[in-house]
Amino acid sequence: MASVETAPSPHAYVQSLSRWRPIEIVFWLSLLLPYVLFPNYLSLASQIAITAMFALSLDLILGYAGVVSLGHAAFFGIGAYTAGIFSKFVWGELFTGLIVATALAAAVGYVSSFVIARFRHLTLIMITLGLGLLLHEAANSASWLTGGSDGLQGVQVWPLLGVFKFDLYGKTAYGYSLAMLFLVFLFARRIIHSPFGLALRGIRENWTRMPAIGAPSRAHIRKIYTISAAMAGLAGALIAQTTETVSLETLSFERSADVLVMLVLGGAGRLYGGLVGAAVFMIARDQFSGIAPQFWYFWIGILLVVVVMFLPNGILGGASALLARWRRK
Repeated sequence: MASVETAPSPHAYVQSLSRWRPIEIVFWLSLLLPYVLFPNYLSLASQIAITAMFALSLDLILGYAGVVSLGHAAFFGIGAYTAGIFSKFVWGELFTGLIVATALAAAVGYVSSFVIARFRHLTLIMITLGLGLLLHEAANSASWLTGGSDGLQGVQVWPLLGVFKFDLYGKTAYGYSLAMLFLVFLFARRIIHSPFGLALRGIRENWTRMPAIGAPSRAHIRKIYTISAAMAGLAGALIAQTTETVSLETLSFERSADVLVMLVLGGAGRLYGGLVGAAVFMIARDQFSGIAPQFWYFWIGILLVVVVMFLPNGILGGASALLARWRRK
């Protein structure tokens, strides 16, 4: 009697996706190389790690759920100002500040998610942009608390674990930021490689049909938007603690636009796309600003145009296509 082949169950499919591949292990181990190869650039490396976390938070809603946001820096700034104010006036312990900042960003994200989940496309873009601009101006007006255009000064944090002090060379800052990035990545990876992650992909492809198979689109959007806001707030808290200062730039539209560019460069909806895009963008900005400080955005624009023209799915998308072509041959 001939056997009948059955399609793998969703649970088995999710398990196959969640297995770690050797290239992933190599990738994370390679992130320790700056301590050996680039000890003078550890401060930049810590900024890249924090920005990669911020890009990963946006990728959860944009790359996987299809929620476009031009005001995601609002949560980054909330986390930064909360951690800075908490460290300056209340308690300088690092992990307590992270928890408070993440919780507040998550709370604001949860409240705003009820509005976000009701709209799509151009309307959603305008709403997120408007909310971001409103928060930016609110922080600028509350100069008695935030420092206004001068930024929040006098932030003092305690040494990491009571032992490792933050120095100008960035040794402690990079280790701290990299460890937090890895933990957040593990959490995001678990979400993406789960039935909930599969439902998010379905919502991205067809918003209206998913409720018919038992996946409430609006409820899922509210959940992932809250999680994304919490991750962005955590990244903002890290930037405040490692630099011991907070500026209005953390809430600016330019930061929201930059992180969107990072996802385009790396490849949205690919988990590692935000990490790769953040590294490419930050290193390119550092190099281009050294060549022409006034015109570095010009070179970033050229880089973006080239990537979009020749690698429409980002750097990782292009690499995947080349690998698939090589395997076919």
